[in-house]
Amino acid sequence: MKFGLCMVESPAPSPYLSTMKTVLITGCSSGYGRETARYFLTQGWTVIATMRTPREDVLPQSARLRVMALDVTKPHSIAAIVQASGPIDVLVNNAGIGVVGAFEATPMETTREVFETNTFGVMAMTQAVLPQFRERRSGVVVNVTSSVTLTPIPLAAAYTASKMAIEGFTASLALELAFFEVRVKLVEPGYGPTTRFTSNGSSRMEGLIPEAYAPFAQPIFAAFAKPEKVTTEGDVADVVWRAANDVSGQLRFPAGADAVALAQTANGVRL
Repeated sequence: MKFGLCMVESPAPSPYLSTMKTVLITGCSSGYGRETARYFLTQGWTVIATMRTPREDVLPQSARLRVMALDVTKPHSIAAIVQASGPIDVLVNNAGIGVVGAFEATPMETTREVFETNTFGVMAMTQAVLPQFRERRSGVVVNVTSSVTLTPIPLAAAYTASKMAIEGFTASLALELAFFEVRVKLVEPGYGPTTRFTSNGSSRMEGLIPEAYAPFAQPIFAAFAKPEKVTTEGDVADVVWRAANDVSGQLRFPAGADAVALAQTANGVRL
């Protein structure tokens, strides 16, 4: 009996690596964070979904889901979540707050509040998980910023600054952690009108458009109300998952049709 040998061409290596692992996601009470937690659950991962005030009803029931309290501006809260979580494979820094208005009218207290969450909170969470990643020589940090880092947008100076700081932080950190085989990624979502970005920050933004700025601000807000392209929660969840599993060396991942367009036209595709 003769056996023929069939030569099968090996498929090209995938730039993505996905196995069932554990992810810790900040800011999961709504919007991008909540949808990202759902997405990782559907992919078979164990998900630690954190929020300032835990609510079991915001995510589907699952034996692989833990909903836990976390305030990224409080060192004791960060230490507690890292200890309670045990080993994780991926950290997604999604928690953030917004502010829109004329910078002249924005109190420095508000600017500092934005930086405490959007900038220092991301840095603190990252620093807290790095020892375990470095020791294992394995792990991924995904920092969610914004498409305001891709092209200047008026009336968002303080918010943009808080996100631009994380862009520089992440790009530098990726280089130093590559030595330990730890990957660091950026996800840059576009404008998500279905999220609670505005409602969550309404009190923070009150009174930030002085009368002198009204003629400038009105057409800008009118344009925001009728965007040509937008970003959905699902767009961001999919891109965060791809970034977490990417092994190609790509740093930046625009998320959403508007963010992708901005990345291509304003700066080229900065990957």
